[in-house]
Amino acid sequence: MTLQEVIQLLEENKNERGIEHYKKFSGGKGKSFGLGLTQLKKLAKQVGKNHELALELWEQPIYDCKVMACLVEEPKKVTKEQITNQLLDSKNWMLSHAYVQNVLAKVPYSVELFNEWYASDEEIKRRSAYGMLYYIAQSNKTLGNAFFEKQLDIIEKKLQQEENFVRDTMNNAVWLIGQRNKELHKRALEVAQNVGKVVVDYGDNSCEAIDCIKHLTSDRIKKKVGLL
Repeated sequence: MTLQEVIQLLEENKNERGIEHYKKFSGGKGKSFGLGLTQLKKLAKQVGKNHELALELWEQPIYDCKVMACLVEEPKKVTKEQITNQLLDSKNWMLSHAYVQNVLAKVPYSVELFNEWYASDEEIKRRSAYGMLYYIAQSNKTLGNAFFEKQLDIIEKKLQQEENFVRDTMNNAVWLIGQRNKELHKRALEVAQNVGKVVVDYGDNSCEAIDCIKHLTSDRIKKKVGLL
């Protein structure tokens, strides 16, 4: 598909209720066709993976186009220069989530990127780093416990003093790290208990931060790590 064909596809599927919701959480900035992530994922399957198209979509001043860019991107073709240029444009927390999940966490150098960013002075880099850590914990089978234990120590000390959405991604990382194995589960649960309740402001909606203690002590996760 061409850029114009994708924009036409998005417009044909626009959701008026979603448009009004976007206006609320964006403060009226930018444009959206009001499409949710689930619907955008379905449409992205029609479009197919296309790096050049993803670059064109990202340049559009339309929220749905940027999310679609994340979904059709080919991570193996993404350069660090591209990420540097796009990162500051992904500060919106919902767009940031899609960008981390579908682009940053899937580039071949995601661990390297994490190591460069987690202690950055820039909030968006720290937020993205711990967002990547969530997916690294989920899919990277080569990293040993020491890598994750170091980050759990940092999260334990810094989470409650962090910026709003860095708290969110740190908290999510604890949840996933705790599902890797029995040893990391024990340490992640300790961190969650020491950190206490995590409060994240997601704007005008009912979203709440994950309750790590509740999830890590569930039978499902305990069974997953061999405690049951």
